[in-house]
Amino acid sequence: MTSVLMAEALRLQILQQARGAHPAECCGLLLGAREGQRFRVTGLYPARNLSSDPQRFEIDPRDHLAAQRLAREGAAAVIGCYHSHPSGAAMPSIADRAGAAEDNFLWLIAGGAKGDESLNAFVYSRGVFTGADWVTSSG
Repeated sequence: MTSVLMAEALRLQILQQARGAHPAECCGLLLGAREGQRFRVTGLYPARNLSSDPQRFEIDPRDHLAAQRLAREGAAAVIGCYHSHPSGAAMPSIADRAGAAEDNFLWLIAGGAKGDESLNAFVYSRGVFTGADWVTSSG
C-alpha cells in the first residue's frame, strides 16, 4: 500500500487554505520525493485557481512552472497536487477523474461538507485513484 509522510503543520496549512478559499476550491502543488511506495511531502506551493466554476480547480500554469523551479532548487520534485471540495467529501470527484493525467501523481483532497475537515490522499495511476495511508510527523 502506498503511504504519505507529511508534517502535521503542512496538513493544517492545506485545511486553512481550504477554509480561506471557501466557497471556491483552493489548489496547490506538493513538493517532495517519491521513495518506492512512499510519498514524502516536504513543502506546499499554493496556486491560483483559474477555474471560473467555484466547484472545480485549474492550477495556473505559471504557478506550476514556478513550483517546478522551486522544487529543483531544493533537490525535490513536484510529486502531486492538493485541492478542496468546499461542499463535498474528500474523495475524487467526476471532475477530478476527468482532469487527472499524470501517472503516479499524489492527490490530496480536503473535504468541506458541513462538519467535515478531512484530508484524504490518493494516487492516480492508469485511470484510477487509489487511496493511500497517512504517516504523519510533527516536523
